[in-house]
Amino acid sequence: MHQEWRNYDFLFVSSLSKPLMTTLSNSSWRLIEPSFFLIGIPGLEESQHWIALPLCVLYLLALLGNVTVLFTIWTDPSLHQPMYLFLAMLSGIDLVLASSTAPKTLAVLLVHAHEIGYTVCLIQMFFIHAFSSMESGVLVAMALDRYVAICHPLHHSTILHPRVIGRIGMAVLVRGILLLLPFPILLRRLVFCQATVIGHAYCEHMAVVKLSCSDSTVNRAYGLAVALLVVGLDVLAIGVSYALILQAVLKVPGGEARHKAFSTCGSHICVILVFYVPGIFSFLTHRFGRQVPHHVHVLLATLYLLVPPALNPLVYGVKTQQIRQRVLRVFDIKGQI
Repeated sequence: MHQEWRNYDFLFVSSLSKPLMTTLSNSSWRLIEPSFFLIGIPGLEESQHWIALPLCVLYLLALLGNVTVLFTIWTDPSLHQPMYLFLAMLSGIDLVLASSTAPKTLAVLLVHAHEIGYTVCLIQMFFIHAFSSMESGVLVAMALDRYVAICHPLHHSTILHPRVIGRIGMAVLVRGILLLLPFPILLRRLVFCQATVIGHAYCEHMAVVKLSCSDSTVNRAYGLAVALLVVGLDVLAIGVSYALILQAVLKVPGGEARHKAFSTCGSHICVILVFYVPGIFSFLTHRFGRQVPHHVHVLLATLYLLVPPALNPLVYGVKTQQIRQRVLRVFDIKGQI
């Protein structure tokens, strides 16, 4: 097994361009603590600066959009309702998620800052995976909010009062930390006795695990268990919520009432699809999709962490009238809503 990975590393390193090989020879082997070498987009080294441009645009959109949503909800007391408080949580998580990934990725692609310290790599990996788990948890909470709002509208404010919302947010935070904290702890047990070349644009868990020349069975098993637990249970909870919502909506007489009920869920369904579909595809191709080119997987994995934070504020800004009106008032833009 270890011999196969050594052969893979030799072939992978030998395929790199000469400038990358020069940098690698000066920075990859450390006796005290290893430093990792982030390739960026393997096989596309010559065009990485062009790839960085749309990624930079996505990051700027994520920063501007999520800060705007947070500011709008914070400054407008009429938006201090369950739906918007959960949206504020989502925006805060998206800011951390995008900022954990984009700066280093752009530095690798634009200025060839390929080296990343061992501890910094583990910290980045923890933040990326922990806050991805938190985002999934907030999407479940938002599905619960839609279920209560549609199926129990008279009790919405009493069921999801601010104290309950705070507890849900704390539970999402604690779950993300507790489940993902073992990732860097378990990685500390591994031995990296050869070129620590990560064929990725950031420190992704399995990409780091595959570099180890010691037994990584526990790391692989725990990573798979966490992914199945978080995604499996969260998707199941969201599916049950929307099945109950659909059942309740179909019982409502009148097409207009049904349309209004479905429109309240439209934004959330778009966000769910943007988050889960690329994430599940990236997870499956990383573990089982050996026929998928490696650069395609890296691009998908990078976009998975930048596209949802960039699109979520746009989706809710367009679909949610209250936020759209408030944003237009804040920027003093006059026009027909």
